Amino acid sequence: MTPSPFYIAIEGVIGVGKTTLARLLQPRLGADELLLEVFEENPFLAKFYEDRARYAFQTQIFFLLSRYHQQNRAVPGFLESGKSLIADYTFEKDALFARINLEGDELAMYYRVHEALAEKMPRPGLVVYLRAEPEVLMQRIALRDRPYERNMDPAYIAQVHAAYEDHFANHHRGEPVLTIDTTYMDFVRYPEHLEEIEHRIRRALQMPPYQSRLPI
Repeated sequence: MTPSPFYIAIEGVIGVGKTTLARLLQPRLGADELLLEVFEENPFLAKFYEDRARYAFQTQIFFLLSRYHQQNRAVPGFLESGKSLIADYTFEKDALFARINLEGDELAMYYRVHEALAEKMPRPGLVVYLRAEPEVLMQRIALRDRPYERNMDPAYIAQVHAAYEDHFANHHRGEPVLTIDTTYMDFVRYPEHLEEIEHRIRRALQMPPYQSRLPI
């Protein structure tokens, strides 16, 4: 029996492990395609981390258009051809960051553009929200040692963490969300942690084989 195609998006704060998990899950779930966010091409990103107020609008607009073009080129075609897809971000996330980084006329202008583009975006069948406490996120960011993240402000990570928690608790509408707390997980080093995540996703999608219950 051929499994039904699926579209999963993995979300969470900077450093939580979205891309790593997407890569690990692709062969385990049998996804045909992997859609990874292209964030290092943003020419404003390093400057944004140095001076958020000055470079926030340019950074957000670049990300918005980049994410739109990437998803608009890829996602509809994958879904129409019956392919299964795992993405390491949602189009929806961009507005979440805009609410943190923009205000006034800039935020109003951003919302108008985002609303027009979002209407054209296919939505995933399941969002996997990876969460972790800010202290753990800072440790993971330090370990991966990306040059433009070396001066990351812990207060900013805490702010983004709070925004994600609020978003999925109070504002998210539409597709179901599977929340997985990775604060005490290391799904790269410990296969049992990865297996637990895989089984939880399979249960959420009703994708065999999965266990009806797993120990926490």
